[in-house]
Amino acid sequence: MARSRAPMAAFLALLAVAAGVAAAELTRVEHPAKNDGSLSLLVVGDWGRKGNYNQSRVAEQMGKIGEKLDIDFVVSTGDNFYENGLTGVHDQQFEESFTNIYTAKSLQKPWYLVLGNHDYRGDALAQLSPVLQKLDERFFCMRSFIVNAEIVDIFFIDTTPFQLKYWTHPKDSHYDWREVAPRETYIADLLKDMDKEMKKSTAKWKIAIGHHTMRSVSDHGDTKELLQLLLPVLKVNGIDFYINGHDHCLEHISSKDSPIQYFTSGGGSKAWRGVYQPNDDNLQFFYDGQGFMSLQLNQDQADFIFYDVSGNILYQWSSSKISHLQPSIYVTEK
Repeated sequence: MARSRAPMAAFLALLAVAAGVAAAELTRVEHPAKNDGSLSLLVVGDWGRKGNYNQSRVAEQMGKIGEKLDIDFVVSTGDNFYENGLTGVHDQQFEESFTNIYTAKSLQKPWYLVLGNHDYRGDALAQLSPVLQKLDERFFCMRSFIVNAEIVDIFFIDTTPFQLKYWTHPKDSHYDWREVAPRETYIADLLKDMDKEMKKSTAKWKIAIGHHTMRSVSDHGDTKELLQLLLPVLKVNGIDFYINGHDHCLEHISSKDSPIQYFTSGGGSKAWRGVYQPNDDNLQFFYDGQGFMSLQLNQDQADFIFYDVSGNILYQWSSSKISHLQPSIYVTEK
C-alpha cells in the first residue's frame, strides 16, 4: 500500500539513533508542531484484534477525525496485540492488526506506542525491534521515551513492570522480562530517569503516557503501585495529564489533591460492559464502550474530545493555562 513518506525521513533517522542508545538513557524524539505552534493527535489503546470487536470501525472513525483535525501523530496506550503480544518480528498479526487496519491517509503519521501487559505476554523485544519499522515505517515503540513537540513534552512510561502480580502471580501467562529483571532495579532507574527528564523540561505542557490506569472506575480500577511509586514523581514535576489504556473504556477523572487530570483511552476494540467501581477522586466522564480520544494543544489551551465507535462526540473538556507562573485553570465544557 502506498504511504505518505514526507513526515518520515527524520523519523526513520531517529530510529537508527534510538537503537544504539543505552538502556538506562531515555530516548528523546523531536516532533515539530504545526507552523502556528499548535499540535493535534489521536489517542487509542487496547486495539490489536485483527479488526475484530469493532477495531476496524474505530479505525475508520479515527481516519475521519484525523483528517478533520489534521493530526500530527497517533499515541497508543498499549496492549497493541492480543491476546499474547507478537510471537516475533515476522508475526503476521503485526500487519493483520495494525498495517491493514489503520489505512486512512490521515493515520499515515508516526505512531508512538508503549507496551501493555498483553504485549509483555509475547515477544516484547519484537515490538521494540527496528525490523518492524521496515515493515511499517509509522511504528515507533520503546519501553520508555520522550516526545518533544515544542509546546509539549510527552513522557511515555513503561508501566507493566510496576504491577507486582505479573511477577509473583502470573497464573497461566508468561511475561517477557528480558532486559527488565530485576524489577526493583528497573523501576528505581526508570523513576530516577523520568524525574531527571521532567525536571529539565521547559515545555508549556507536560503529559505522561502509560498503559496502566492511575485512577479508574472500571474493571481494573486504580493501580496501587503507580499511585505509590509513579504519581509522586508526576506531582512534584507538574505533570498536567496522565493518559492510559488498560481499562477498555473512556474516562476522565480529576484529582482531588493536585491539578493532574487522568484520561483513559482504552476502547480501541473489545470493550467491557457493566463494571463500575467508584474511587476517591472526581469522576468527570465515563463511557463503558469502544472509542478513542483526540487532543489539540496550543500555548494557552488543551482540548480533549472523546468519540464513540460511530464518530459521535461523547464528551469535551478544555484546560487553560494562563502562564508559567500561574496554576492551570480547568474549565469543563458541557
